[in-house]
Amino acid sequence: MTLVIIRTAIIFVTLLVIMRLMGKRQIGEMQPFELVITLLIAELACIPMADTSIPLLYGIISVLTIYVLHEIMTLLDLKLKPMKSLISGKPSLVINKNGIDDYQLKKNNLDVSDLIESLRTAGFFSLDCVDYALYESNGTFSALPKKNYEEMQTSLPLVIIDNGTYDAKNLELTGLGKEFFDDILRAHGVKKVGRVLVLTADGEGKMYLQQKGQKFEAFTVPYPDGKTW
Repeated sequence: MTLVIIRTAIIFVTLLVIMRLMGKRQIGEMQPFELVITLLIAELACIPMADTSIPLLYGIISVLTIYVLHEIMTLLDLKLKPMKSLISGKPSLVINKNGIDDYQLKKNNLDVSDLIESLRTAGFFSLDCVDYALYESNGTFSALPKKNYEEMQTSLPLVIIDNGTYDAKNLELTGLGKEFFDDILRAHGVKKVGRVLVLTADGEGKMYLQQKGQKFEAFTVPYPDGKTW
């Protein structure tokens, strides 16, 4: 038992020193290669701590090797621009002046629901209240709002159509039938629901409609009997 405690303490001190040497970014917002290195270090450190038959030196050498590789990758990331894009990736602009960039979403294995969730986390509830939004190479989300974006968020929008499919739960929450939204689509030249990338509607009748490969439309429609939610 005493041996395990001593080995664990030595590994702990070694990891603490290595993580401090890796810099503040390593314990903050990590690039993909830094996340991989962190996971490897954790795994390599656990093996000699749990298995006393493995020489402690093996674990320390493995951790130090990972540290050297990290320094090499960091140097390439900082000094060589082409290598930076290859190692860390590039930011993905998922919303621009035309609306949602479906290609960039698919490229990052995301869908419209993921994007809307990221927007809400950032404090933006309407798709049309931001001019640009992007996912950084480290996975963080950033958005540039319109000047009057707070005035554009007076009611919580619901996703009615997501990638060509009606959301039955949200459709029920609106209290409006599918036919109501079908009529709106036809009025805006949409022949098939499958062509719709996203349709949102808020409680005051403001809608955001974007067909796949086209620029978005934002408009307001009256609800039957002045209905709101």
